[in-house]
Amino acid sequence: MTRPYHHGDLRRTLLAAAAGAIAESGPAALSLRDLARRAGVSHAAPAHHFGDKAGLLTALAAEGFTLLADELDRTREAGGGVIDAGVAYVRFAVGHRAHFAVMFQPDLLNRDDPELVAAGERASAALRDAVALVGERERAGAEPRIAGLAAWSIVHGFATLWLSGSLPDVLGRDPEAAAREVIRPLFATAPPG
Repeated sequence: MTRPYHHGDLRRTLLAAAAGAIAESGPAALSLRDLARRAGVSHAAPAHHFGDKAGLLTALAAEGFTLLADELDRTREAGGGVIDAGVAYVRFAVGHRAHFAVMFQPDLLNRDDPELVAAGERASAALRDAVALVGERERAGAEPRIAGLAAWSIVHGFATLWLSGSLPDVLGRDPEAAAREVIRPLFATAPPG
């Protein structure tokens, strides 16, 4: 029996099914055929929308960068400082594990995809905006670009370690509270947030 091809927003359905599969088994285990089965569509539907697995993962990564930028923008608009931005980054990673799992694996993606490039640039700008809140003293003389790279490295590393279960139990079970505790000493003289 052939399954119906069109039902609502198929692209969105396929991306959600891919996120679920990746959250369970990681991006390497994902297949377009399994994805079609999960979404309840013909095996040709994922290829029709994304071309191949790299196209699908690229679309998921682009969606992830957009979601990350949205999270960082909301934090900034609410008056949050650099520490809050770091916590928002961790909140995104924990809440969107599948997206986070593919966003920073360029060998899985079509790196020159215009949607991916634009979403990545938007997320980078949101991160730069957060780091711009840190003054010269807190940057310890580092130029803003280097300070931004350092801040991103810290929160990305924390998020990666949290997701892999590699952090000590002393930090508790709340990833946002743990991230705040780890990030705060690095920006002890930064404005509250």
